[in-house]
Amino acid sequence: MNAPGPDRVRRRVIVHGRVQGVWYRDSCRREAESSGVAGWVRNRPDGTVEAAFEGTRAAVDALVAWCRTGPIRARVVRVEEIEERPTGDAGFGVR
Repeated sequence: MNAPGPDRVRRRVIVHGRVQGVWYRDSCRREAESSGVAGWVRNRPDGTVEAAFEGTRAAVDALVAWCRTGPIRARVVRVEEIEERPTGDAGFGVR
């Protein structure tokens, strides 16, 4: 775990729509890794996808913006955003 710096932010998102079974989690992982964002992504039992992103504000903002569209087969209806205190996550995982 890295110590959270003053320029790090953390945001949790819950993505609603047709977002399971369309490679959303793996696509999200690739986007996060390519932009240096740490955290995780997982499917939830209610059909949504939940993710936590931690990194620079610009990188996290860009990843949240990507979530509003997702991969080509996804049909995102709505994205909930929750600001959280950075925890020092390192790496990005699919749960």
